[in-house]
Amino acid sequence: MYSATTRDIEVMVTPRFLAERSAPERGHFFWSYTIEIANNGQETVQLKTRYWHITDANGRVQEVRGAGVVGEQPVIEPGQKFEYTSGVPLTTSSGFMRGSYRMVTPDGESFDIQIPAFSLDAAEAGRTLN
Repeated sequence: MYSATTRDIEVMVTPRFLAERSAPERGHFFWSYTIEIANNGQETVQLKTRYWHITDANGRVQEVRGAGVVGEQPVIEPGQKFEYTSGVPLTTSSGFMRGSYRMVTPDGESFDIQIPAFSLDAAEAGRTLN
C-alpha cells in the first residue's frame, strides 16, 4: 500500500495487476487500484476533481483530469472514509501513477491533496511475462 497525507486527509492506494483482463502478447496490461481517502481532520471536505499523471515503462505520459471519481463527488466528514476502485490499462508491463484531488470545504476554500506515486508492475504480481 502507498500513502500520502495532506491537511490531515490521508490517501491510501493499493494497486493490483489483473492478469484476467490483460493480454501481454498484444501489449495490453491492466491494473485495478483501490483508493481510500480518510478525513482525519476537523472539517468536512468534498472531492470535486481528480488529476492523474500516468507514465508507462517507455516514458510515455498520459494526463487525465475530470470531475469527481467513479461518477461521484463524495462529501467526507471528519473521521469518515471514502473508498473506490478503478482501473488503468498500459501498453507496457510496468509504469507508475501519481496525482491529486481538488477538495472544497463548506466555506468554499479549495485545495489540492496529493495522491502518492504508486507502481504498476505486472512482474510483482508473480506472473512471468515474455
